[in-house]
Amino acid sequence: MTVRPTPYVRDLPLGRTPEHCRQRIEALEHLLERALPIPGTNKRVGLDVLLDFVPGIGPTVGAGLGAYLAWEGRNLGMSKWQVLRMGKNIGIDWLLGLIPFVGAIPDYFFRSNTRNLRIIKKHLDKHHPAARTIDVPPLR
Repeated sequence: MTVRPTPYVRDLPLGRTPEHCRQRIEALEHLLERALPIPGTNKRVGLDVLLDFVPGIGPTVGAGLGAYLAWEGRNLGMSKWQVLRMGKNIGIDWLLGLIPFVGAIPDYFFRSNTRNLRIIKKHLDKHHPAARTIDVPPLR
């Protein structure tokens, strides 16, 4: 079990091991769901919510980036049922995002990539216990 701060893109490994996959999907989830703070609050938004302000194309790009999480999960040997659940989360997120401009509001509350990351982490903790990590916030 290792302790590490939130990963940065420049530090991501490209290997096929479960540890490397975990680091990549955690970094992508961070980018898509909680990369930027909302000024004056302690809430955070990510690229997924911001893309919803681009009608049509934005939600589709966000769904494509979210589909990468499902693809990594499938490569880790997750069951078809788990991947299907992840696809359902991506589809709901995509449909909510298709509502022009207003779609960003429900997308902020339905964080499909965070849900999918939880599914993948549960699988990794069960089938690849050596890939477990303790998440700590970055030093400021």
